[in-house]
Amino acid sequence: MYYGYFNGTIAPTDQLAVGVTDLSLLRGYGLFDYFLTYNGRPFQWDWYWERFQNSASRMHLRLPLSKDETYAIVMNLVERSNKARLTSGLSNPIDVGFRFVLTGGYSADSITVERPNLLIMTEMIHPVPTIQYEQGIKVILDDYVREMAEVKSTDYKRVILMAEAIRAARASDLLYQKGGEISELSRSNFFLVKGDRLVTPDRHILHGITRKTVLQLAQSDFQVEERPVLLSELYDADEAFTTSSTKKILSITQIGDLTIGNGHVGPKSKFLLERFNELVKTW
Repeated sequence: MYYGYFNGTIAPTDQLAVGVTDLSLLRGYGLFDYFLTYNGRPFQWDWYWERFQNSASRMHLRLPLSKDETYAIVMNLVERSNKARLTSGLSNPIDVGFRFVLTGGYSADSITVERPNLLIMTEMIHPVPTIQYEQGIKVILDDYVREMAEVKSTDYKRVILMAEAIRAARASDLLYQKGGEISELSRSNFFLVKGDRLVTPDRHILHGITRKTVLQLAQSDFQVEERPVLLSELYDADEAFTTSSTKKILSITQIGDLTIGNGHVGPKSKFLLERFNELVKTW
């Protein structure tokens, strides 16, 4: 059983509900964030809270709780979820995913933000299949850039609308580009490896926490470049990979009809994944 919080109430997530007059439903006005626990501790909590706070500020939504109050709720939910496992006869504690959702709240005129609603949910982690780490993934290009890309809004309709095209191409995701400049994947960041250079876009992107962690881990072994990245750079790239909370460091071996490098998961991607796994093992 997984537990959640909604405006002061803690209960099993299937017992929590947001009213139908919420602006997230009526106008699609809301934001979210997502992170994992490792060994029962929220990963990079300070960075995630800073991003959540920044998203709320940019969307003019007031956070109803402080950082410390929210952390106390997070740890309460971790404890409750693991107690529920013990009650059901499962002895080993598990790590969970946390989804924060801050909505526009209930609005008398269906447009004015009055008091945001805060929903915090624990949920099962859905890991990337092992075969994708072994073989890498294929993505397809999409001529698109997200509005307010630095905000983790709840508007993900683009990737949902493109789901059929992704399946038809036997791909895993979209790689957004506009005017020949790459930004990000639909739910993760993008990196290129060229020799000892690690290159990642620095604009029109959500500044991912896993991205930030990887940049920190790579400093001593790579020449790190955060800058605009052009489509033309794909042709002489040694490796490409994407980063996110659930993907960690996941190799991209094909973009559309273009094979990246030699078409196999590269040594630099493997090296960074190993470093990341070492970090979270002792988090």
